[in-house]
Amino acid sequence: MKGQWWMASLGALALAFSQAASAAAQQQVTYTRAEYDAYQACAAEQNMQQRVRCLDDFKARFPQSTLMPFILQAYVQAHFALQNYVKAVEAADMLLSTPNLDVPSRLNATVLRAQAFYLGFSRQQITAPADLTKARTSAKEGLSLLEQWTKPEGVTDEQYAQQKKGFQVLFNSIAGIAAFQLKDYPDAKGYIRASLALEPNDALNYYRLGVSLLQQKPAEYLEGFWALARAIAMKPPGEAQIRTYLRRQVATYQGTGCEHLLDAQINELLALAGGASERPANYNIPSADDLQKVRERTTDVLAALRAGGENGKLVFLATCGAEFPEVAGKVIEVGEGNDSVILKVATGSTPEEIEAATTANMEVKVVGQPEAKRLEKDLPVRFTATLVGYGPEPFLLKWDKAKVNPEDIPPEKPQAGKAPAKQPTKRPPPKRPPAR
Repeated sequence: MKGQWWMASLGALALAFSQAASAAAQQQVTYTRAEYDAYQACAAEQNMQQRVRCLDDFKARFPQSTLMPFILQAYVQAHFALQNYVKAVEAADMLLSTPNLDVPSRLNATVLRAQAFYLGFSRQQITAPADLTKARTSAKEGLSLLEQWTKPEGVTDEQYAQQKKGFQVLFNSIAGIAAFQLKDYPDAKGYIRASLALEPNDALNYYRLGVSLLQQKPAEYLEGFWALARAIAMKPPGEAQIRTYLRRQVATYQGTGCEHLLDAQINELLALAGGASERPANYNIPSADDLQKVRERTTDVLAALRAGGENGKLVFLATCGAEFPEVAGKVIEVGEGNDSVILKVATGSTPEEIEAATTANMEVKVVGQPEAKRLEKDLPVRFTATLVGYGPEPFLLKWDKAKVNPEDIPPEKPQAGKAPAKQPTKRPPPKRPPAR
């Protein structure tokens, strides 16, 4: 949540309580002079530790004082200043238990509680499930109180709208955060979405929304991926961890066999999410089921890849990383890499097309088969390999971990000036000894 909402909320609270105290003083006096002087002494104390002791003394001396709501509010402010947010929440709960609080006073106390919870939670002072449940319940009550809250006197329509918006962001975020920590993901996503609709630049709420969408049953994968990408685009603390989580989730969802295709999709997603709050209606990341259907309906993968277009890209996504047996072509060029033989090969849809080809459209990395370097230009070749690269225009396939059919590799030529190695003479099998 943005700092301006915190400041606006605290300012509104201080003003409201100040106005309430002033109004109480002008109405029928229901407290003694001793009570009033003791309250003023506590309010004037600048040392917060001393103020807490002063307030403790007031409660002990005047337990039934009608000024108790203001004493409790001063407790909350003192504990805020001391960054003891557990005590601030306790004081806010005591304030909320005061009988006959009107709507503005109850709303102010609920805002104080929500702020104290958020700061305590952020500093890991408040983490117990029971405290999270109370925070969610109180935040929901705050949203209900907002529906009953009318514009205070002396406040412009614009000021009222801004304050109300700030309180809505606060309560929806607290309810969402508490539900998220309790792993009630369906509840969390509703409140976090409501908060983001009012404050769309909250990276951590986008992260919480993304996780909630992906962890609920059934998951909303595309919306969850988009929310995480929106969080990453805002570069929050922990951006690298969010990016790792997103990549892992997409990998599990899709199951593509090629890491570079996964990275390309993540980069495209991040680029789109960085420029728009809403996911484009036509944007999609194919699932593992989608890719399996592509494999099942594609009877000729190489032909589909040669045809190109969106279907060609989808077929490559579905088949990248798969091993293909007996791919046929014609050698155009033979080279050597590090511990490998690099073949440039031409393929086509018919044997005649392959025979007539003069330009390679496949790069084949042969590993663990050094004799493949004996292949020569224009020789036919068959190989089994893993598909790892695809370029539609111009058409180009890249293969790795290839093994050439040994029948297609020419025999080793004898070195110049050397006679062929003499073959060992076969000896006749030993005769059996005569039977006795």
